[in-house]
Parts: sequence; structure tokens; C-alpha cells
Amino acid sequence: MGFTPKPDLTLYQERRDLCDNGAGRAHWWRDGADVRERWDVVVVGSGPNGLAAAVTLAAAGRSVLVLEGNATPGGGTRTEALTLPGFRHDVCSAVHPLGGGSPAFSRWPLERHGLRWLHHDIPLVHPLDDGRAGVLRHSLDETAAGLGADGDAYRAMMGPLSDNWPKLADAFLGPMLRVPRHPVVLARLGLAGITPATMVSDRYFATPEAGALLAGNAAHSFLPLNRPLTTALALALMAPAHQSGWPIAAGGSAAISAALLGYLHELGGEIRCDTTVRTLGDLPPHDVAIFDTDAAALAAIAGAAIPRRVRRSFAGRRRGPGVFKVDWALDGPVPWTNPDAHLASTVHLGGTAAEIAAAEAEVVRGRNPARPFVLAAQPATVDPTRAPAGKAVLWGYCHVPNGSTEDRTDAIEAQIERFAPGFRDLILARAVRSPHDLAADNPNHPGGDITGGSLAGLGLIARPRLTPHPYATGNPGIWLCSASTPPGAGVHGMCGWNAAQAVLAGTPA
Repeated sequence: MGFTPKPDLTLYQERRDLCDNGAGRAHWWRDGADVRERWDVVVVGSGPNGLAAAVTLAAAGRSVLVLEGNATPGGGTRTEALTLPGFRHDVCSAVHPLGGGSPAFSRWPLERHGLRWLHHDIPLVHPLDDGRAGVLRHSLDETAAGLGADGDAYRAMMGPLSDNWPKLADAFLGPMLRVPRHPVVLARLGLAGITPATMVSDRYFATPEAGALLAGNAAHSFLPLNRPLTTALALALMAPAHQSGWPIAAGGSAAISAALLGYLHELGGEIRCDTTVRTLGDLPPHDVAIFDTDAAALAAIAGAAIPRRVRRSFAGRRRGPGVFKVDWALDGPVPWTNPDAHLASTVHLGGTAAEIAAAEAEVVRGRNPARPFVLAAQPATVDPTRAPAGKAVLWGYCHVPNGSTEDRTDAIEAQIERFAPGFRDLILARAVRSPHDLAADNPNHPGGDITGGSLAGLGLIARPRLTPHPYATGNPGIWLCSASTPPGAGVHGMCGWNAAQAVLAGTPA
């Protein structure tokens, strides 16, 4: 069985012919005439976790087929011309704090398959109204120096975490209910991390810059910032900035899935797109099925094939807030008031820590705040493939109640204009995606929830249920590997890697 030469991957996400249409043989770049009658593993979903599971098992010698419902692979790692010709936008994830240093990605030759990480001069800027900003730099010492009176406090909090991030990543990027390999290092995080972010911002830091910097990162949890562990989630994002950085993928996030697919192809794996799985009967003969789907979706697909208690737990998993996303084609770079913001990968927009806490609390109460917390990314400042010369793209979203139908475009643009006067004058076109649109595009985002389920209550450790074996379903032939499992949302592939390792190890179902 031979293979055709690999095509140019630069624009693969715009070419539907790279996946079979579901009516013919399962193939991807494959020209062989054989049709495999049985697979060792079938993976449902081609997001980064599904592809990571597929690669892990193919590397272990298993025959692997990936099934994808969309016309193009990648799930949350797709890049498309959403606005105007020549402007390339990431459909979901754009910046990858946990991707550049992912233990899964780093062990595979993804660079050989086209993945190239790009780094901005500054990972993150959080501007304030007076022109000052909290700036998260690659250097811990430079970050501390920029925080003035809070420099020593920042260094004391972040130094041990940054220095030991590779060990901490092991704890953060795997099942929570297990004996940690590095308990002393983890305890250092626990002492600070268990404290609510509002308390740390108010009592540990004296300057508004440091407080806002922490609060903006804590808001990635989609939780009220007065909840325990919100500081831990903030620190888990900030520490990698001082190690592997917050990179983007050259050419767009689609390059990540293209590289994973390229390596899967090299290992003999295959993919079929435009193939919707509604029941287990839709799967070809196989030994093991791994689902990169929402936990509730797996419960519906598997039905009585998994124990009732597991099915009920999956189906009843609490949804997190949704997001309202806008992508812009711009006539030039965003005119930020703060000069460091021009050099940043990500810009957090929401004002002070108190403002962000208030906005996030409103969302959790089911209301849209007048001034939402906005996350913005500007990949074109280091990646000229994203926009025509002299132009730019901007990616941004705000949190909204799950399933919200309110148009938040004006509120988001007002927040950007607040810190970049003249922004609206640069808009050539915009692509707006409501929670409903996001869910229609990717069933793993019900109601616009991009986190795989709420982190509230036991949601951080009970993903998707309270068990030391979170990828298991009670059926040794059915496994879950989506962001509904640890470590949750983000482009890192670790949910898939961990699930595949559990399969290979014969972990109890």
C-alpha cells in the first residue's frame, strides 16, 4: 500500500478534497486500494486531543482511523478566510500558552510536518485607562521590574512556579485525583493557588497593574474571581510565559492540526471527514473507540453501552459560560495607547481587577455586563501570512451566559476603542460568531462553552466525573479524550495523550 506525496499544507484547511467525503474509502493522502475491514482504534473527532490520541496509538503500532464530522479537520485548530480575501483568521484557538511546551507535542516531530511556533516580543499586556499596563514578559525579572512596588511580591509568588514549571506541568496536565509525582513543588502552588484571585489582587499586590494582570489570567477560568483556586488557574497560565512562552502557530492554528495529521499519516493512520457519528452503529468494526466529543454527546452516542451511572454523570455535566467571538480585518495595526500592547501576542481588556471581577460575576449570574472582559489576539504582528501587507487581523471574544442570544459586537468594540482610540476607523470587515454559531460549527461547544464544562464546584477535579480514571467510561472499548477530561481546555493535546496512555496501560474502565 503506497502513499502519494504530501500536498502543500499551507492552505489545507480551505481544501475539502483532503478528506474523503464519507461515501468512499476512508483515506487521507492515501492512494491504496485496500479497505481495512477492522481497526484497532477509531477516534471520533479531529480536534487536537483526538489527533493526539490517534498519533499516540498509531506510534504504538495500532491501526487508527479518525472520523470527523466537518468537511475540514482540526476542530478548534482551524484557520479560515472569515472576512476578506487575504485575511486569515483562527476559527477558535489562536494563542497557545500550553501548546509550545506541551509534553505531547514536544515528543513528536511536528516541525518536520510544518509546525513552526512564533513568539511575540511580549506574551501579554493588560492596559489600564491611564496608559499604564500590567505586562507579562518572557523574563520573570523584567516582568517583576515593570510592576514597580509589586516586583518583589511577583517574584516571590511566581519564581518557584516558573523555575519548576516542567514538574508542575505534570500535575496540571494530567488527572487531578492521583498521587502527585512532585508533591513539594505542587504544595508551593497550592498555598497561593487555593486563594481566590480577588483576595490576591486586593491584599497581596499594591499596584493596579499587578492586580489586573492576575485577574485577567484568572478570568480564563470562566468563574467568579472570588472562588477558591482561581489564582491557581491564573498562575498556571502565567508560569509558562516565563518558560516556553505564549506562541502562535505560523500560518494559523490549522498548522497544528496539519502537523499532527502529517505525522499520523506517516505512522499509517487515516482520517475520514464529513462523517457524522450519532450512534455506535455508525462506527466501522473496531476494538477501541476514543471520543474527542463533549461528555454529554458521548453519553447520547453510547447509550446503554456504558453504565447508567456514568451516562447520567456525563449527561448531567454542568455547562460553563459561553463566548461571543468577533474577527476583524483591519486597515492597519490596532492603535493601542500603551506602547507595549503593540508588541503583545495577547491583550486583556477590562480595566482594573475589580472591574474584571464584577464583569465575570455578572456573566455567571446570567447577565451580560455593560463592559465585558475582552480577550484579544493580534497574530499578524509576527506572522505576515495572516493579512495583506500593511493590513492586520484581530481576534477577540468576551464571556457571555451559556446560550446567550445578545449581540455583543458593540460592547466588545467599545472595550477595544477604550484602550485603542480610532480602532473602529480601521475596520474593513468583521465576522461575528454567537454562542449558537460556535455550537453549530463545533458540537464540542454547546451554548458557546469552549471549556468542556464548568469548573465551578468540583468541576476542576471531577472532569467529567469524580474518578481516578477520568478517560474511562466503564466500557473497556469506549474512552473519552476531549476537553471534558483533564487537563481541560486549550490546545495542548494532553487530554488525548493521557487517554491513549490509559488505553495502552490497560487502565481499569
